[in-house]
Amino acid sequence: MGRWDPWRGCHRCSEGCKFCYIHKGDAKRGIDTDAIVRNENFHRLIAKKKNGEYKTKAGLIYLCFASDFLLEDADQWRSECWDIIRERADCTFLFLTKRIERFMQCIPEDWGDGYDNVVVCCTVENQENADRRLAVFQNLPIRHKQITAQPLIGAIDMEKYLEGIEAVTVGGESDRAARVLDYDWVLDIREQCIRQNVSFYFRQCGTHFIKDGKQYTLQVKNLCSQARRAGIDYESKTETEGML
Repeated sequence: MGRWDPWRGCHRCSEGCKFCYIHKGDAKRGIDTDAIVRNENFHRLIAKKKNGEYKTKAGLIYLCFASDFLLEDADQWRSECWDIIRERADCTFLFLTKRIERFMQCIPEDWGDGYDNVVVCCTVENQENADRRLAVFQNLPIRHKQITAQPLIGAIDMEKYLEGIEAVTVGGESDRAARVLDYDWVLDIREQCIRQNVSFYFRQCGTHFIKDGKQYTLQVKNLCSQARRAGIDYESKTETEGML
């Protein structure tokens, strides 16, 4: 498992960006997040050792987690990224986007019905954006599709969009002023996934968390561990059977 950020910086584009970890981290370091900059290690994944082997091992690569891979400002660099992704067929690249409506403008000519080593994860945070983005997402030529509802800031009915989705990940918001996460919203999405046989993962609680009608304030360091303790992850039958 690795990470590759060919560029850094992003622009807030929806309600889910309010307490974005990229902007918060940059603010602490005095960096202007709205300045989109190509990283010096752009070609890191195709750098080789003297024996000809790649320095970066094969495996899962989290792509562009310091930005959005479909960001307009990065259009000039994306084709070169596709070249690298195509060369590193031994790696699986996963990226998240809130700009799924730009997808068809951003793919390479040989995309076809998708690269087998690319997982596209559409991010949603509430019903309005789920309906807008997932209606587009469900019709796109992508071999491996996932949905991330993180931060989840309201109940979402996404069941009609789950056909062809491999996994849904849910999580709350992390900030002193974070919007509340109601555990009932999490459980409801889980039930939708189970009915449609889609894998479900609860990644983190919210700083402000409601369970059984009672509100709790949790420390940031405990958000992920508390979610794991809930023990509600669900592996789709197809995925489980494939592992046997």
